[in-house]
Amino acid sequence: MRALLLGARGAVGVVVRRELERAGHEVTPASRGASGRGRVDLQGDLSPVADLAVEHDVVVNASGVERIGLAGATAATPLVDISATGAYLEKLRNAAGGPVVLGAGLVPGLSTILVRALASETAVGDIDVLVMLGAGERHGPAAVAWTAGLVGVDVHRPPEGGRVRNFRDSVRALGPDGRSRRYLRADFPDHVLRGDAHGAIRSYLTLGSAALTASLALVGRMPALRGALAAAPHVGGDAWHIVVRDRRTGRQRTAAGRGQSEATGRLTALAAERIVSRGAAGAVTMADLVEPDDALAVMVI
Repeated sequence: MRALLLGARGAVGVVVRRELERAGHEVTPASRGASGRGRVDLQGDLSPVADLAVEHDVVVNASGVERIGLAGATAATPLVDISATGAYLEKLRNAAGGPVVLGAGLVPGLSTILVRALASETAVGDIDVLVMLGAGERHGPAAVAWTAGLVGVDVHRPPEGGRVRNFRDSVRALGPDGRSRRYLRADFPDHVLRGDAHGAIRSYLTLGSAALTASLALVGRMPALRGALAAAPHVGGDAWHIVVRDRRTGRQRTAAGRGQSEATGRLTALAAERIVSRGAAGAVTMADLVEPDDALAVMVI
């Protein structure tokens, strides 16, 4: 398999490249800082991407750049996008001219797989997706910028209806380690990707540091302080977890690990392999390609 990797030098991109090459695949790294034909600017003219895409079996966008035009530039080649932005993924789904994997990391991605797995076990009602990310991990400026971008913004098409502001509402719940944490309402997109099939899905975020979670809640109420997120010290560990639970019965599926970028890169590499081998058409999610056991297996270090 030949993969064109956009954002190959980023925190997720380096993992994707390593995993694909370990599996015997050929990877063409592409980024704004690359030389030769691998030099592409995703904020500018996408014709170089289109020219390269037709020479490859799959295109992986691990850059963090959200560009709807990629759907057209890669129409003849499957595209895997790691974005976690619901509004963008919805537009990408509508613009898809060929196979596209919508969200291939932890959330969406692994969370989407767990949502489908929970729903397949029994008749479930509304679903909570509770996410903890490690506050001590430096997983790239794109992740920090994405989180900061939610401040002062409403959740895209919230299942509750009306306007729901990021980081304003919260719930308390036990994580897989048995600790009680505060999770803040956040605009992860599983309600956009799977909500029609599984009822109302609400997503929440907590950080590995309780103090930073409290700070995030404060910034959510005072958006003018959003710049402090980028300057905040990376304290705490790199542990992450996802809890997907039926709000009515409490039945749940969980996953946990260390290293957000590592996990996202491994899952993205798996998505690239699956979209090529399965020959899927149109826009799909990770839940359409990967079973929970397969997803968890690739993250074992």
